[in-house]
Amino acid sequence: MFARRTQWPTAVNELTRRVRERRERGEPILDLTESNPTRCAFEYPRDVILTPFLSSENLRYEPLPQGMRSAREAIARYYVERGARVDPDRLVLTASTSEAYTFLFRLLADPGDRVLVPRPSYPLFGFLADLNDVELDAYRLAYDGRWRIDVESVRAALGPRTRAVVLVNPNNPTGSFVKRSEWEQILACCAKQGVVVISDEVFLDYAYAEDAERVGTLLREEGVDVLTFVLGGVSKLLGLPQMKLAWIGVTGPEAMVREALLRLEIIGDTYLSVSTPIARALPQWMRVREGLRGQILGRVRANREYLRQSVERLSGCRYLDAEGGWYAILHLSDVRDDEAFAIELLEHEGVLVHPGYFFDFEGEGCFVLSLLPPPEVFQEGIRRILRRVETR
Repeated sequence: MFARRTQWPTAVNELTRRVRERRERGEPILDLTESNPTRCAFEYPRDVILTPFLSSENLRYEPLPQGMRSAREAIARYYVERGARVDPDRLVLTASTSEAYTFLFRLLADPGDRVLVPRPSYPLFGFLADLNDVELDAYRLAYDGRWRIDVESVRAALGPRTRAVVLVNPNNPTGSFVKRSEWEQILACCAKQGVVVISDEVFLDYAYAEDAERVGTLLREEGVDVLTFVLGGVSKLLGLPQMKLAWIGVTGPEAMVREALLRLEIIGDTYLSVSTPIARALPQWMRVREGLRGQILGRVRANREYLRQSVERLSGCRYLDAEGGWYAILHLSDVRDDEAFAIELLEHEGVLVHPGYFFDFEGEGCFVLSLLPPPEVFQEGIRRILRRVETR
């Protein structure tokens, strides 16, 4: 009755079951997996965000395949601030970055074609690939005091049916940015094999410090002979995941860009998924971007520093250094089963963390923590984790 593409395991994993039971019993949880900023006690400018919805202009529907021009112009102005000259006509609005991936997988790949994604990385890629009849291959992110792309693994994974290489800049959850030397090597590989680049830049504005070795947005790269798609969205940029709006920016050889935009226009016209009131509100929301970003960035920097200082005194416990993003990785060398220890933390300390296998880490002992929770929640959670480590 059901399609093979949706034959995913539906059994609830043990950690999820324990979390559900604990909540049903009314027992508290210090949730260090919370990645929804609207639940993390940030201050949102209520009037600025909500007033645009009262405009009578929202009662008129304008079905535009690439999305409302005023919204695309606001996004283009944002990129100008980042040093990129972006034509609004080279931007396509979508309802989410997940939908943007769907548009691109449909644009680029026939059933059975392959896309390269980083490992470790966000688990959503597998579901998106299944839904779009695309096969995934992984290239490796290696850690040797800092995260780096194993470019040789990119070369080794490229095959005759590879259609795209996905760069997540910075990566989730490793928080590692693409470096200039890595980009140049990957660009050469893609140019040689006629492979497209998809650059997911939703966390780009959340760097902890400057680094001249990084590439910024790939929309800033001029004269590139590889078709490149750049993804962004308000979920991370404005900390508004409920306001479903994202975009695809297109750059590369002129003829390829024109053809890609023509095809994306048809895909966009088929779905017309972007809400008119949200698109109309975006220019006003973008004016408060720095205030929202400043709150979130200040929080993640402070929580990161607390974690870094807290683990320094413990042997067998280390923070894997990151350059940006909303997450931290804690590595415990004595742990042999990620899920078992995550359940132990939940049951004995009331702390919830992500076991590393959720993000496809190599080996055991990695745990992913959100840096978004309020400091009092985050700090108490870290104290309890380290207390558990010391008593093992």
